[in-house]
Formats: sequence, C-alpha cells, structure tokens
Amino acid sequence: MAAAGKDFYETLGVKDKASPDDVKKAYRKLAKENHPDANLRNPRAAERFKEIGEAYSVLSDSKKRKQYDQMRRLGSLGFGGGRGAPQPSRGGPGADPNFSFDDFEGGFGNLSDMFSSLFDLGKEKPQGGPSADPRKTSPRQKGQNVEYVVEIPFLTAAKGGKISVDVSITEDCATCGGDGAKSGTDVKRCEECKGTGHVSFGQGGFAVKRPCPACFGRGKLPETHCPSCTGRGAVRQHRKITINVRPGVETGSKVRLSGQGERGRHGGPPGDLVISYKVKGHSFFKRDGLDIHARVPINIVQATLGSKVRVKTIGGKKVVLNIPKGTQSGTKFRIRGQGIAKGDRNGDQYVEVVVSVPEELSEEERQVMKTFGEASGLRH
Repeated sequence: MAAAGKDFYETLGVKDKASPDDVKKAYRKLAKENHPDANLRNPRAAERFKEIGEAYSVLSDSKKRKQYDQMRRLGSLGFGGGRGAPQPSRGGPGADPNFSFDDFEGGFGNLSDMFSSLFDLGKEKPQGGPSADPRKTSPRQKGQNVEYVVEIPFLTAAKGGKISVDVSITEDCATCGGDGAKSGTDVKRCEECKGTGHVSFGQGGFAVKRPCPACFGRGKLPETHCPSCTGRGAVRQHRKITINVRPGVETGSKVRLSGQGERGRHGGPPGDLVISYKVKGHSFFKRDGLDIHARVPINIVQATLGSKVRVKTIGGKKVVLNIPKGTQSGTKFRIRGQGIAKGDRNGDQYVEVVVSVPEELSEEERQVMKTFGEASGLRH
C-alpha cells in the first residue's frame, strides 16, 4: 500500500481489474512524466517517480499482485497493530466483513512469508539505530531495461546490415563518480533515511520500504552539489550504438543488447537495451513472409507480341524476364530464389505484369491502331 488512503492501483491510475498491458502502459506514461531528469525544478517528482516504480514492481508481477489483492481486501492494510498475530481491523475503511484468513493461498501460516515476499521486509533492526551494514538494507538491483522502436529501411530488413541508433541512457556522473559531491568536498549521511538508502511507510504493524527520495537511495548526501549532475550522481547521456540487423527481420522483431540499459542501483548490473524494429515500406518491393512481390508495367505491344524485360531484385542485380506473346495484365511470374534468405530457407520473387494503355496517341499511332482494329474486325 502506498501512503495512507492510497494504494498501488491508485498510484498508477488503473482499475484493480486492469490487464498487465494496461498496467505497463500506465507505468510507462507516468514514469516518463515524473522522471527526475525531466523535472529538475520539481522536488516532488523524484518521490513520485519512486512511488510509481514501487507500485509497478508489485502489479507487474502476477504472483505478487495476487498476494497484494488478497491483502487489499482487508482495507488499507487495516491490521490491528502490535507484534502479535495480526487480526483484521473492525470496520476499517474498505474492510471486507466477509474476509477470512483462509482466503489466503496457503492459509494463515504463510501470511508472514507473503508480506515478506511482497514488500521485501527484512528482519527487525536492533534498537538504537539503523543496521550496521547499509548494504543489507540496500541490495544490489539490476538497472531497468530500456526499449526503443527503430525504423529501418526495407532492404536492410530483408538482406541484413548495420544501423546506428541514438539512445538516451542514465549513467553515473563522470565528474563526481556517482556520489553527487563537488570535487574536494565531503558527503554526509542522509538524515531522512539515516544512511540506509530506504524509508519505510505503511500502517499498523506493517511497513513497506522504498528508496529514499532525498538521497535517491544512496544513503548519503553531498555537502556541496556536483555542478555537472546537481547532486543526483547521475546524468542523462546520449549514445550512438551500432546494431547488426539479421536478414529477414520484420516489424515487431526485437534484439536485446545485454548491459546497455539503465544503470543498476547499489552496485547492481545495468539493465538491457531492447530494440524493436519497424520496417519502412518500399516503392517497388512488397513482402509476404520470405517472398518478395513487385509489379512491372509493360505496354500493349510487349504484351501482344511478347518481349523481354529486366527486373531488379532485392539483391541489387537485374534478372531478365521472358514475357510470352498474348500475356494478359495481372499475370504473375516466379523468379526462384530471389526472395529473402533466412537460415536455411530462401523465398522467391513474384513479378506481376501490368499492361499499360497509352492515354494519348500521335496521329501516326492513332492510324496504326485504327488499321489494327479494322484488321481485327473491331469497331470503335
């Protein structure tokens, strides 16, 4: 549960019956709007960004979401406080009067495990301050994956090749090394989280931990901010990445570049960069699976008397196509092996000839056509 009176569904602005795709779509929209790098003058944005990420981490996991929905029936985590066995609150806001602990998967005996797995609760800290080792409360976390949709030329998708992609990634600030402090100045313990990098919130005897919005989960604050990153320890960098496109990719095909995504937290590994291809159309070629289709115009003389035409292929060479006499408009010819090669398979190219009729004729051409018509017994 988020702050009192709110829950993860409200945080993302979705209904409790929302599909996984709707949850993901809402998260992406809100994360983009509230990203700290895009809201440098809004101190609330960082905290809001953490809340959104926290809600998504639970609702995007089917198992955690199921457990969360079961607990949500209690109404705002309305357990009676204390350290003994939890009891459902009486008449608490949103509480379900028909609730039974038997509703939980595995029964009452697994309730504490459920909370531990859902909210990542650690063991109770000894009295007198935070844990002696902040790393125990700040586990290494892999960075978020970054997804980009990239348009690629038709022929590159068909034959393969290389493309360059400009991506924007959050990385450790090179000036301060990621601690957010100006060179020559010290860092101090964050008083908001007491150096743990996390803050807890919730109701009753249960608390939910999330990264501290004051220090961005680092557990420390610079005395003087680094001028390059304004104390955040991270900057937005633009990278140009070269990608090898495999032959035969289609719109929707994806490639995953390991370790090219957002930086990890607390020394965790970076996320991945996921590229989704969107193939551009072509003025001459069309694709159907591994086969290539094209339309070639011929005139009425070529169709009537027969001819030879040169047809280009996706490989760049031109193939001579024999047009037999009396060919009708719309006739298709097959050129074997000139489609898309993918693995041990190879498509073909299909050429449809379209007989074009001239819109205007010279006087000489008109007389020839008239003579042809009379000889054929045709009237006009």
